[in-house]
Amino acid sequence: MISADLKGRRALVTGGASGIGLATVKALLRCGARVAINHLPDDPRGPDEATRLGAVSAPGDVSQPGAAEAMVAQAIDTLGGLDILINNAGTPVSPDPVPYTDLDRLDEPFWEAILSTNLVGPFRCARAAAPALRASQGCIVSTASIAGMGGQASSLAYGASKAGLINLTRNLAQALAPEVRVNAVAPGLTRTPWTEGWPKSRTERSLENTFLRRFVEPEDIADAMIFLCAQPAITGQTIVVDCGRTFTTTPNR
Repeated sequence: MISADLKGRRALVTGGASGIGLATVKALLRCGARVAINHLPDDPRGPDEATRLGAVSAPGDVSQPGAAEAMVAQAIDTLGGLDILINNAGTPVSPDPVPYTDLDRLDEPFWEAILSTNLVGPFRCARAAAPALRASQGCIVSTASIAGMGGQASSLAYGASKAGLINLTRNLAQALAPEVRVNAVAPGLTRTPWTEGWPKSRTERSLENTFLRRFVEPEDIADAMIFLCAQPAITGQTIVVDCGRTFTTTPNR
């Protein structure tokens, strides 16, 4: 468990009601930050977790133009500024992996849902938060994926969206320098609500494709995010946290 002195820092975590996002919310609170939890407007977990943890509820759908910007503005107003933006909201769209050969399932609505949440959503939030982050000399950390580096993805579209996010991270680091640092964490196979319903055979096969033979836990990703929030000399980078999966996976066929 990584610790850092983030006392008084103001943070917004998108997709913060469960999984990696919720683990990051808890880690930021543990380090002394004040945190706004973004969640979908119809997801009761967000307000519940905010009340339970002593955080702020920030409803809004980052995939929707206008709604994302309004949510960021509300969070900044409630917190009195912003030092940390965690771009974590994302979706695989499909509850099951889509074989790379099944191009017909990747129709226009599928691509639109993937890109609007996983790639354009983080840009919307970063653009809306940029003035406040410049003022505080803050940072952005996004949840990428080893899928964006050629690792196994839930679909071709998901891998493409995360590759785009890694590229966006580098370019935003240049665009917002020197006031704002921009980095990302690329998880491997992580224990999240998406993997909970997997059949045992798929889970075992996936774990065989990691050096450490275990899931990445949401807390592992949260620790990497805390490190990037606290480390002042890193920007434009994507840190891989995957239990060695990148070196062993084969394409999703």
